[in-house]
Amino acid sequence: MNHTVLTTAYPDFSLPDKTPFYYSPSSELIPGIPDHATSLAAPIIAYWVVSLVFHVLDMSEWKWLDKYRIHESSEVKSRNLVTRWEVVKAVVFQHIIQTLLGYFWMEPSVSGAGVDHLGNMRALSVKVAFWVKAFMGQTAGGRFLIANGGELTYFMYWWGIPIAKFLFAMFMIDTWQYFWHRAMHVNKWMYKHFHSVHHRLYVPYAFGALYNHPVEGFVLDSMGAGVAEALAGLTLREAALLFVISTFKTVDDHCGYKLPFDPLQWMTSNNADYHDIHHQVVGIKSNFAQPFFTHWDVILGTRMTRKDIELRRQKARGMTD
Repeated sequence: MNHTVLTTAYPDFSLPDKTPFYYSPSSELIPGIPDHATSLAAPIIAYWVVSLVFHVLDMSEWKWLDKYRIHESSEVKSRNLVTRWEVVKAVVFQHIIQTLLGYFWMEPSVSGAGVDHLGNMRALSVKVAFWVKAFMGQTAGGRFLIANGGELTYFMYWWGIPIAKFLFAMFMIDTWQYFWHRAMHVNKWMYKHFHSVHHRLYVPYAFGALYNHPVEGFVLDSMGAGVAEALAGLTLREAALLFVISTFKTVDDHCGYKLPFDPLQWMTSNNADYHDIHHQVVGIKSNFAQPFFTHWDVILGTRMTRKDIELRRQKARGMTD
């Protein structure tokens, strides 16, 4: 494979032996299914598949799971204010609204076939050369480009820029959801009419992750994902991956388990235990961040941990002694 840079502004690139899935030359990522349909269906399938896995755990009587449960199994039925059938109906309705929004919001486009990757890389190499010389100077930058310019451009095109776009989209989802979520707690009218529906699940479980008032589901979840996808400039395939991962994370955050072997709970401290605190009375004005990271809670002083709760209880006991 030859993708070394020449001394001209337009290096001689070649395509990789195997392209990442988001740049696959196939016109359809899944044969027979347009990418537009895949991007709409994938998060819904992901939601119910992962929810089913956790539902099986909930219904099992496996004793080894007890040490990983955040709440006793009996609490799910006794402390929640809504039946599971009502939850299912609400989630299905949100998925319908989500699909309709995605159908009109996301334009069907060709993600792989017909894309001029070589031309795009050549155009990118000019930008790479400009910024390298701007930071390193003409002489040092020129030497660096001759030695490494092709490899840098190649990495940026196939991996660097897509990863940066994906991380930016995650940041935008977190930002959108944090401030809307916090607003729905701070504003009493919004909480009473919209967000209080979700908090009928005092003890969360997986397939209740998207149990919301339809207005909240539309604004907080569906619009948040759409805005993030648009601002990050994701392709349909990149957007489908974002929607699937954010769906996995949202379901996992409501699963009710602290599982040391769950990779989604390794990613960040914003996990099922963290979000469970928000569903309890003591933490209902804390831990607004979702679904990925906790930076907004940390920056704006709304993070609460189990240690914080214990310290608060110790202080309360000390005051009553």
